[in-house]
Amino acid sequence: MNKPHQPAPSSPLLGHCPATLPAGAYYDPDHFARELKTIWARNWIYAGRAHDMTPMSMRRLTVAGDNLILVKDAQGAFTCFHNTCRHRGAELCATPEKRLKSKLISCPYHGWTYDLTGRLVRTPFVSMTADFRKEEHGLFDVAVMEWNGFVFVCLSDGPPEFSGVPDPAADGLNNWPMRDLVTGHVMVKEIACNWKIFWENYNECLHCPGIHPELSDMVPVYGRGYMAANEAPDWTPDTPPPAHGLKDGARTWSMTGALCGPPFSELTPEQLAAGSTFVTLLPTMFVVAHADYVRAVSLRPLGPERTELRAEFLFPPETLQAPGFDLDDVVSFATTVMLQDGEACEINQRGLRSSRYRHGTLMPQEFEVHRFHEWVRRHDQD
Repeated sequence: MNKPHQPAPSSPLLGHCPATLPAGAYYDPDHFARELKTIWARNWIYAGRAHDMTPMSMRRLTVAGDNLILVKDAQGAFTCFHNTCRHRGAELCATPEKRLKSKLISCPYHGWTYDLTGRLVRTPFVSMTADFRKEEHGLFDVAVMEWNGFVFVCLSDGPPEFSGVPDPAADGLNNWPMRDLVTGHVMVKEIACNWKIFWENYNECLHCPGIHPELSDMVPVYGRGYMAANEAPDWTPDTPPPAHGLKDGARTWSMTGALCGPPFSELTPEQLAAGSTFVTLLPTMFVVAHADYVRAVSLRPLGPERTELRAEFLFPPETLQAPGFDLDDVVSFATTVMLQDGEACEINQRGLRSSRYRHGTLMPQEFEVHRFHEWVRRHDQD
């Protein structure tokens, strides 16, 4: 029987049961359009792994409804621009990715040409007048940066400080050789839910016992409906922490619990024992680092009730090339969990369409969902 309780002072549990976001926030087209401008156009958005893009190429991106090009030069440096020529607005890149034949970007319509910094350098076949200045007609640039081998872009003219974006900390993956990892598998799936529904599901484990039998077996605390031991109602600061995050005999998230390759050499005993380290970068992605591989999961809002989910499995090159390497053992476990999450999110989305549903109510263990809601509300007030 559930009993009222007062959490310990250092417990993360909520001491009250706040309301969720209103129902319309998850399906109203106008609300969705506003969030593209106030959230997705103002924050750092994941654009891909640096290693996966060929030098001297450009790639099309869509961020908050804007058509962009991400450019990688011969030295591996990135620039990003709006995918529009300054002449009459023609698209500069019409394919998902295009090789550059030189250090120039040429408009396929009238041939206006720009260097890889976006500077206009050539306007063929036209007469020039005194009022036209090439320096005023460069490409519209977009902020771009790289972190741990991940490339991010931001549409805002004043991007937020990136150091404050990764949660819990920008240096949370320092003990993993992130830049050296290569992509061994990619899963892409469209789920019929608002993007916020996915983040809410990510931020609590009350659903884990009923939705994730395999994960609840692998991570015992999840089987109790908690993300961490300090979420238990009877937890106190004197409660000893569990010695291991995984079940007895397991060393990583895989179907067998066995490592797919040697553990990363710089991990601390605590990181090895934990079984997983999560780093969250709202609104665009989260990273789950294990003893032997890393999984990066990113979201792309496609509409008020449609979201693209993309999971990239990253490994050391020598692990992928090792005899006997079993990719399916790793991929099947995480894919099972993500598909279960996707189905749960779709159930949630369909249910809140009820004409009687106005908003929900959060329970004490949903403190991270509440924190996410407050993050969304702050953007809505801007």
